[in-house]
Amino acid sequence: MAPGAMSSAEVLDTLAGVKPVPYWLDDPARPAAEPALTGGERCDLLVVGGGYSGLWTALVAKERDPDREVVLIEAREAGWAASGRNGGFCAASLTHGFGNGLARWPGELAKLEALGARNLDEIEAALTRHGIDCDFERTGEIDVATAPHQAEELNQLYGEMSSLGLADGVELLDEAAVREQVDSPTFLSGLYDRAGVALLNPAKLAWGLKRACLGLGVRVHENTPATDLVRHGAGMAVRTPYGRVLARRVALATNVFPSLVRRVRPLTVPVYDYALTTEPLTEDQLDAIGWRNRQGLGDAANQFHYFRLTADHRILWGGYDAIYPYGGKLDAGLDHRPETYARLAGHFFDCFPQLAGARFSHAWGGAIDTCSRFSAFFGTAHQGRVAYAAGYTGLGVGASRFGADVMLDLLAGERTERTSLEMVRTKPLPFPPEPFAWAGIGLTKWSLARADSHGGRRNVWLRTLDRLGLGFDS
Repeated sequence: MAPGAMSSAEVLDTLAGVKPVPYWLDDPARPAAEPALTGGERCDLLVVGGGYSGLWTALVAKERDPDREVVLIEAREAGWAASGRNGGFCAASLTHGFGNGLARWPGELAKLEALGARNLDEIEAALTRHGIDCDFERTGEIDVATAPHQAEELNQLYGEMSSLGLADGVELLDEAAVREQVDSPTFLSGLYDRAGVALLNPAKLAWGLKRACLGLGVRVHENTPATDLVRHGAGMAVRTPYGRVLARRVALATNVFPSLVRRVRPLTVPVYDYALTTEPLTEDQLDAIGWRNRQGLGDAANQFHYFRLTADHRILWGGYDAIYPYGGKLDAGLDHRPETYARLAGHFFDCFPQLAGARFSHAWGGAIDTCSRFSAFFGTAHQGRVAYAAGYTGLGVGASRFGADVMLDLLAGERTERTSLEMVRTKPLPFPPEPFAWAGIGLTKWSLARADSHGGRRNVWLRTLDRLGLGFDS
């Protein structure tokens, strides 16, 4: 153990008394649920799902056409799942990062980057327009290297951005420069995206979007799961436990939850992600790490961490473990994983030994929908009466608004700049049935961890996935 390092017992003691609830949702200002649907509803557009994807879809639909009758149903409460549990990183990227976009859609990457930047601007404008206070801060994000091979990879990525003319607002930082921004002895270099990421309070965003939808006349029914989707005349019928909605068009925004369009289900799997928040830091603690500009941070490992400051000066620290449940079945028992919390706490103090003795206040987990290309996909069903978006793979805080626009374009039958994209017109490869999915995901996780500890060298399995377009490097 290095001099001054915390022992395992001391690390575990920092978790004593931690609240096993998402920090963002542990808020007395959490709004009351809207009444469940009982009986029948008719509407022009039914939105199924009350996370970001569904809330943005309902809001944008009313902004496009104030006379359109829009109903939104949510199985529990708006923002209770991934939309209220994430780290609050609202990125401009629509492709799960520049590298993933370059590998998959090099010919349209410049357009995707421009659309993503415009989408982030539109999010900020919508927050102002609707008076949504969600602690939105356009602080940017630094990807940090904590190993020499990661520094080489960041340097190469910056070179690729520059050669394509897509490095505006991005700066490569050496060790001294990155540690001047945030001081950790583990940081070797950084890639600072100054404009392409905002930080926010994710639960407040969901609640604010719900309030804005209600204000525009969207009829919202919470604690109303959709149980069936069938054709009904020229439209669709969606059954719920106590009623039914007849709609001309339906937008499915259920993401990690099983799609009402069965053929979509093999395209996503749930992966459980975990996070901690510290108690509020003192001024001395903040000075010790020099985190003055409040950027978001993430390390460049395959098994990566993401971390940021909250409005009340806590550090949120998440990531690393990604747990796939056998069979891809959602399991509420996986919302908490003490062994992961202990691992994350140890990693936290490795990164910030200056904060030894700081204590954690909240610990939680939740499921993310991931697909084999690691960015959202889109489609229609029932001869264009139904549209869906899914597969955001943890980067849906910003991209879900773009997904809302895509679904509405598809439902309108319009060929737009968005619907013409190869990214929108194509689908990811499906995951194989069990036990092959379990074995393949397990082998991939082992291989990624091995690459992290072997200078980034990808083994035969990872190189094979790369050739198949299934490589995962973040």
